[in-house]
Order: sequence, then C-alpha cells, then structure tokens
Amino acid sequence: MTQDSADRPPTVADILARELHDAGVRHAFGMPGGEVLSFVAALERAGIEFVLVKHENSGGFMAEAVHHRTGAPALLVATLGPGALNAVNVVENARQDRVPMIVVTGAVDAAEAAGYTHQVLDQQAVFRTVAKGSFSMVAEAAGTIAARAVALAMAPRPGPVHVDLPIRVADMEPGATRPPAPPRPLPVAVAPSPGLAEARRWLAEAERPLAIAGLDVLAEGAADAVAQFCIQHGVPLITTYKAKGVLREDHPLALGGAGLSPLADRTLLPLVSQSDLVLCLGYDPIEMRTGWSHPWDPAEKRAIEIAHARNDHGMHAAGIEIVADIAPTLAALSHDLTPRRTWPDGAPFAARAALAAAFPRTDGWGPAEVIATCRALLPADTLATADSGAHRILLSQMWDCFEPKALVQSTGFCTMGCALPLAIGTKLADPDRTVVGFMGDAGFLMVAGELATAAERGLAPIFVVFADAQLALIELKQRQRQLPNAGVEFGRHDFAAIARAFGGEGHAVTNRDELAQALQQAQAADRFSVISAVIPGRSYDGRI
Repeated sequence: MTQDSADRPPTVADILARELHDAGVRHAFGMPGGEVLSFVAALERAGIEFVLVKHENSGGFMAEAVHHRTGAPALLVATLGPGALNAVNVVENARQDRVPMIVVTGAVDAAEAAGYTHQVLDQQAVFRTVAKGSFSMVAEAAGTIAARAVALAMAPRPGPVHVDLPIRVADMEPGATRPPAPPRPLPVAVAPSPGLAEARRWLAEAERPLAIAGLDVLAEGAADAVAQFCIQHGVPLITTYKAKGVLREDHPLALGGAGLSPLADRTLLPLVSQSDLVLCLGYDPIEMRTGWSHPWDPAEKRAIEIAHARNDHGMHAAGIEIVADIAPTLAALSHDLTPRRTWPDGAPFAARAALAAAFPRTDGWGPAEVIATCRALLPADTLATADSGAHRILLSQMWDCFEPKALVQSTGFCTMGCALPLAIGTKLADPDRTVVGFMGDAGFLMVAGELATAAERGLAPIFVVFADAQLALIELKQRQRQLPNAGVEFGRHDFAAIARAFGGEGHAVTNRDELAQALQQAQAADRFSVISAVIPGRSYDGRI
C-alpha cells in the first residue's frame, strides 16, 4: 500500500481489493476496460499485481494455476459485456474443477442502465448459471459482500463466485462500519454412527480393498491422509486424472490415472470387479468417460463413499455414504484397526505391469515417444499442464506424478486451449520449478497470443506442441463412426517461428535426438520455449 493510498479514504473498490489480499491473493488476471479501471488501481494499492492477458478465458486459467500453487482464490477481472462473456467458459471450468475463483466484472450503474443499452446485459443472470453465486456491489454493504464472495468461493465445494462492480459504486466511500467476515467453514466432524461402525467392519474384513480418489481430495487438502491410509492398509489407489500424484506414482500401490482411456480401462475395470471393497474418496466421476458408469452393483459389492457433500451424479452408488471431511473420516476408520495382508494374489501389481505394457515407451517416433523423452529428461519435480485432446489421454497414463497437482488440466469441462495459460500461471507462481505445458497444435493456435504474456512477464515455461495438423481425437472418432473426413484437418504451421516472433525460443523436432537437444536448450533458456514435435497423422491409433 502506497503512502498516497494510506492518506485517502478507502473506496468500495479498495474494500473488495483488501478482502482479496487478506485471502492471500497476490495476482489478478484480466483485460481492463474503462469500467474496471478504479478496481485495477485499488488492486495495485492493496498489493495485488494486475497481469494483463490477451483474452479473459486465458486469464482465468492463469489465475487457476496460481491458485493451485498458493491455495489463495483465483482472481479474474473483466470489463462489462464482451469482456465478461469471454470469461464464461473458464468460470464453468472452475465450477466443475472445484477452483475457488472470484470473477469481478465492470457494470453500468443501475440508473444509467435504465435508459442505456450499449454493451448492457444482465451479467448476473449469465453468471448465475455457471457460478456458485453472483453479487452486485453496493456501497452500503461493500464489506459484507466482499467477505461473503470470498467465503462462498472457498467453502466446500470450492468454485467460482461473480461480483458485478458498477462504475460509480467502485469509487464511492463504503459504509462507515465494515462488518466482520462470515466465519470460514470448519471441517465436518466425524461423529460415531452405525454407518461408521459398519464401514470399519468392512475395512477390517476386506482382503481385496481398492480406493478411487478424485479431485475433492485436492480441494480438501487431504492428499497426505489418503496416501497414508492406502499405505497403512495395503489399499491400491486409482485416481482420476486431476488427482494424479495423491500417492506417488512410483509407489507399488499407485495405479495411475483413469477415466478417459479405454486401453487403461481394460486393466483397471476388471481389478475393480475383483475387489471386495471399494472406497470412493472425494471421487466425482465428472472426470470419467461413460465406461465408468455403474462399474459395480452396490447390492453385490461393498462400497464406501466419503465426501464433504453428498454426490447426486448417478454414476455409481455406495452401500455406505459418509458425508464428512476425508482426512478425519479416514482417521476414524483406521483408529485401533490392525492392518491385514491384502491382495494375496498380487493382482494390483500385475495390473501395474499390464498398464506399463499397454503404454510402451518405444524407440520409434510419435506422441508416446515425445512424452517418454520429456519425462525421462525433465526433472522429476517438473510441473506439467495438459490441454484437451488425444495427447492428454496418452500423457495422463504415461506422465508419472510424484506429488499432487504436478499435472494440471481441464478435467471436468475439458476445455481446449488451457495448457498454455495454465503453464504461464504455474511458472509465475513457482518460478524456480521447471514447468512444461503439453498441447495439440489446434489448442496452441487458439491461445498463441498468450506467448506475448509470457514474454512480457519474462517467464520461461516450456511448451511442447504435438504437431500432427489435425484434431486427432475427433478424427479418430470420425473414422470409428465410419463418417467422411471433414473439418478435422488443417495446415502444418511453423510454430517454432511463431515462438521466435513473440520473443521466445523455437524448435521443430522430428525425432527423439532432436527433442532431447531442444529440451536441454529449453531448460537453459531465460525465456519461454516452444518445441514443435512434428508427428504423423493418426499417430494415436491403438495407443489410447
């Protein structure tokens, strides 16, 4: 906070900015218009740096990435009308992926909107469809609204909250008294109950227990508790893609990510069938393909669901549902329970071997070899992001994670064009770690302008582009349905030249040796690098 700001009375914009700063926010992302200039100035006064992006959707993903590294709410700022609506996609993504995001949009004052139509629409009505809540800021209740917005975004299940900030309201003085913030939600205590007692008995009797962990484990910060529980009780762990790394994937009990690969399902779903107890830990099948719909009969298989909020998705059912925080519930299940030997036939270890064989790291050239080379040559603690498409299905099987959130992607909503801004936000928040973003060429073309953001910020992430000149996953589905080839192929472009035009390093590689050299140079570079891995079309056939 500057001396000038200390000498002047706070405005409504200041109250909102200070609430966000108190919540841990240090970066805001967006593209300002005249309607949000007062709020941008208030952010700077509060100690929150405003990062100019090239599109609001990308700014939202950068903000999400910062949240994953800091735990603070993501902050996206957009002007009214087209700026606000540009953010709708990333806000829905935040809702489905449990990202606490505050979206502040400029708005025309109510009195003016009564007779003025330029760029005016009911933004609250739009955002209520994709956010947990929407507020319109008023001066008399500025402190209350700001506190409620942050609390709602962070409360289970975390998600996006929208705040309309009218132009004149932003500059008004708030009410004289700032009310205290609503209390933060406390963990749900696990009270003794017949359900808990029965769950303890089931766990004690299980010879072939299996756990499936999902993104709510990350939202609750329960990854360590899940890992310790699985190790203590000999429970193999399958994760959704976003929960990869909850248990280090070099651990014998880690069975990697599941959800979108039919090839992996051939190994994992039979293992689920062989189990005599399934524990669903913060597992929401929003990340899963339809093959994971009702993978067991709850009348025949014991299943325990543990989640902070009851699931109503209809994708699976459990005989025992415990609505509580995951970590204390697992502690209650484990209390005074003597672990027993599990899976005497060694089926989970055979499954690990089968998965490795299903996704081989060969000596040829194609997407699997690109991934294998990157995983072998980049540091073990590399932070990775993945775009939607065929490459992410393969990557999520082959890219081993050794900590939670080591691989971030759009899982529930599967938005293309997310990997590049996610990588930029990750590098901004964690500049000392190696950061790599994996994307298809179509996804890269959607957001290539954000290379300018990386250059302007002096950031040096590595962007690996799978350049096959087609929408590979859609082209594959097209052939599987015996439909004519249409709308899935495009020209081959010089992505390395695009990178250099934006002030970065650019490499085009056509084999593993060239890729290895490009990765070495990228890790030593003081600017971003784009590595265009030129691969043949239809390279994913039989691989995912």
